[in-house]
Amino acid sequence: MQSAEGWRSILENWPEAIPKQGIVVTTYQESIPFQNFLLSSGIVLLDRDKPDSLGARKVMLSYEAICAIKLTDTMELARYQVMGFQPTT
Repeated sequence: MQSAEGWRSILENWPEAIPKQGIVVTTYQESIPFQNFLLSSGIVLLDRDKPDSLGARKVMLSYEAICAIKLTDTMELARYQVMGFQPTT
């Protein structure tokens, strides 16, 4: 699976039980905190709770530009199994 397809799949199937908040790390070496998001076929629209240094509160980013998603909540790892993550045996 291509990286962009993987990120899109994770975002499209984000479970209701997990808050839509975290930090997206981009291939541009930028960290973008978000509190919600909307999806289109090739782009994710990230909603910030505070503006960046230029005053922007929304960021449109291609799936290809996502390098990582950091999660800021303190839920147990087992709760992420609904996203397809499994423990090792």
